[in-house]
Amino acid sequence: MFIAYAVVGLLLVLGLTLSAFGTFRRDEKVVAGMREVGVPDSWLPRLATLKLLGALGLVAGLWVPLIGAAAAVGVLLYFIGAVVSHLRVKNHEIAPAGVFVVLAVAALVLRLASA
Repeated sequence: MFIAYAVVGLLLVLGLTLSAFGTFRRDEKVVAGMREVGVPDSWLPRLATLKLLGALGLVAGLWVPLIGAAAAVGVLLYFIGAVVSHLRVKNHEIAPAGVFVVLAVAALVLRLASA
C-alpha cells in the first residue's frame, strides 16, 4: 500500500505544485476558473500557498504518516470548497477540481491503509 500512496501522493504533489505556480504567476489557464467563481485577485497568493503547503505535507507524509493524512484531508477540503464554489455560481466546469478531489481521497485512503 505504501508504494501506491507514494505514486498517488506524488502525482497529487505534481498537480498541486504546477497549479500553485500557475496561480502565483496568474497564468490565465489556472486562474480563469477562480475568477469566474468570484475569487478576488488578492486571495490568489494565499490560495497558491495553501496548495504548496498541501504538496509539502504529502511529501512529508512519505516519512510521517500522520502528516501525509492531514495534508490529504486539507487538500480534499480545499478542492471540495472549489467544487462547491463552482456549483454555487452554476459553473459546471468542475473536472479539474474533481480530479484533485479523487486524488486526495485516494491519497488519504492509501496513507491510512499503509500506516
